[in-house]
Amino acid sequence: MFSGKAEEAMNFYISLFGQSEVNSIMHHEDGTVMHAVFTLRGQSFMCIDSIVEHAFTFTPAISLFVSFKTEEEINRVFERLSEGGQILMPLAPSPVSEKFGWVADQYGVSWQLNLAKG
Repeated sequence: MFSGKAEEAMNFYISLFGQSEVNSIMHHEDGTVMHAVFTLRGQSFMCIDSIVEHAFTFTPAISLFVSFKTEEEINRVFERLSEGGQILMPLAPSPVSEKFGWVADQYGVSWQLNLAKG
């Protein structure tokens, strides 16, 4: 649930990942998103723009976890998601990963990015 930025965020995410597309979108009269379905790497997501002001937003209590096959791809996506956002853990080796990083993007959505060992 976004506050007026759902379509912008959705299009940003689609630009980062292959096999991604907007499946459907319905707008309110003011142009904000009433309901949208989009796919990232074959996984479907839904988003809306809330028409009600809330005292809450996204938190790192829940994250989207994405595994990558190449160092080039994880570096690119981490850099793009970090722009205007907050790095919660920089990309670095971990006991179970070649590289792992955690970032909250410019919209507040939390992402854990992983390049598995081997």
